[in-house]
Amino acid sequence: MNAGISVQLHEQRWKTLLKPYCKTVRAACEAALSASKIATLPCEWEMAVMLADDAFIRNLNKTYRGYDKPTNVLSFPNVEQFEANAKRLTKGEASFELGDVILAVETVEREAKEQGKTLRAHATHLLVHGTLHLLGYDHEVDKDAKKMEKLETAVLATLGIDNPYLDKKINN
Repeated sequence: MNAGISVQLHEQRWKTLLKPYCKTVRAACEAALSASKIATLPCEWEMAVMLADDAFIRNLNKTYRGYDKPTNVLSFPNVEQFEANAKRLTKGEASFELGDVILAVETVEREAKEQGKTLRAHATHLLVHGTLHLLGYDHEVDKDAKKMEKLETAVLATLGIDNPYLDKKINN
């Protein structure tokens, strides 16, 4: 599998928090891509990751989802491109644009602290989660959520990160 993952640094603090940030981001996204069925198709995968702050993601969340608040991660699948590229794949084209994933540093830091996780582990989980959204996974329905959580947990294990849903399962 060949993945072209563009990493854009909007908030400089990510540089030290995920040092080396490009390698960390790419490893998480590539692990998620490799675990999906899409990885077996003979093409190059392209996606972008923006490491941003709460103000940046709040604006996106308000504009595209109607929520005037920051969130930890947003994924913007290239649905139109996905369909167009899927058609090209059957004609032998070699490139597939998946979309964009954006993380907000303040929210990720706060959540990691509240959940007793390292920032690196939490950010990696969110990168895997966001990448899976680009691949069409969702968690709106309980059945889909369980499938997505199972895949996230398996991907994170390959990266040496514990199950992020463990406490959630104990509390339910």
